[in-house]
Amino acid sequence: MPIVWTTHRRDMHKQTPVQEYLRQIVYGGNDGIVTTFAIVAGFAGAGGDGVAQIGGLAVLVFGLANLFADGVSMGLGEFLSGRAARDMYHARRATELRALHDDPAQELHELQQILQERGLPADTAAQTAAALGDHPEAVADLMMTYEFGQPDPRDDTPAINGSFTFLSFVVFGVVPLVPYFILAPTPTTFWISVTATLAALAALGSLRWSATGERLARTLTETMAVGIICAAVAFFVGWLVGG
Repeated sequence: MPIVWTTHRRDMHKQTPVQEYLRQIVYGGNDGIVTTFAIVAGFAGAGGDGVAQIGGLAVLVFGLANLFADGVSMGLGEFLSGRAARDMYHARRATELRALHDDPAQELHELQQILQERGLPADTAAQTAAALGDHPEAVADLMMTYEFGQPDPRDDTPAINGSFTFLSFVVFGVVPLVPYFILAPTPTTFWISVTATLAALAALGSLRWSATGERLARTLTETMAVGIICAAVAFFVGWLVGG
């Protein structure tokens, strides 16, 4: 029955891959952009001649090393956190089912209070809780969502979530390095990288906007502000240490 319901829910509420994995895409993409541009900005701030003094090869070596090492770490971290969240959900749900078996009156009273907090009149909440008393599995699911704030992870696939995080990290993260693949490492190249980084952040913000329908100005501002702050910190640290 749960499999049938899951299939029905997906068929009735079809989401695009971007909508389904938006959290992983935004999380991985933003971190990828910031990670690699931090290398560029750090080198640029480290000397008076910017990255030209240190060399474009160093930027690419350190940038690519960080890109793939951090990308793998991010992907595996997403995978492990997903597995941990799933294990925690099942452990707490099993505890909730035991509580429903040992002290159903107390648990149903808690459910009644939860329903009232969500706008049901007291008598309706009491009737609903009593009706659900014969269905402990359903009660456990409701309690997990509304008491512990843990949604059912049945539809989550940690391996796919981790893959989307890794791919987004690499695809967006390589953008700040592209100018150093095709141009000599001059101060102009650095500013081209800055422009490319801003464009990547804007693209990520637009992707978030297209998936959520939130105000475009808000999604762009939030996404770009985070990236700009992190890049400015990297440049300042490079200038402080190397200046």
